[in-house]
Amino acid sequence: MNSFQGKAIIVSAPSGAGKTTIVHRLLESGLPLGFSVSATSRPRRMNEVNGVDYFFLTPDEFMKKVKNGDFIEWEEVYENQYYGTLKSEIERLWQEKKHALFDVDVKGGISLKKYFGTRALAIFIKPPSLQILNERLKARGTETEESLKKRMAKAEFELSFAPGFDAVVENDILEKAVDEVYRLVAGFIGAVK
Repeated sequence: MNSFQGKAIIVSAPSGAGKTTIVHRLLESGLPLGFSVSATSRPRRMNEVNGVDYFFLTPDEFMKKVKNGDFIEWEEVYENQYYGTLKSEIERLWQEKKHALFDVDVKGGISLKKYFGTRALAIFIKPPSLQILNERLKARGTETEESLKKRMAKAEFELSFAPGFDAVVENDILEKAVDEVYRLVAGFIGAVK
């Protein structure tokens, strides 16, 4: 009998494009997927749980893990705010016979695709337009005017990376986007509905 060959499913998008919602729906779909919890040095938000949403580290703790070679990929997304993928997370998921599911920013997605190569399916979630993305971010109520401007400038830049992904899914109607992503993932991991 073959031993389990874990794959990597990478979902990336500009902030506010709906990737986290789509990732949660994939996790609920019954496919053999496990969420790869990223590490970050940004402050924990009220509703977030350490080890579930992220592994929350201080910038010093984060950089110590970088020096130790504990990350597959990492980057400084905003000043002193680091995000990264721990090697131990992928090992844990593959030991559980689950394919690793990533909810990462665009640069992280490109890095992970390079690292995993053909063992990865990289999906880019695209907002219908920058204007709609701006409205979605405002509706969250978590952004200041300044942080909203930063996120929008970053989103515009991130959209230019879409061709580097295996598939681009427009999230105009959520249910349609979820179905399309499900079909892509199920096909890639060989799961039959």
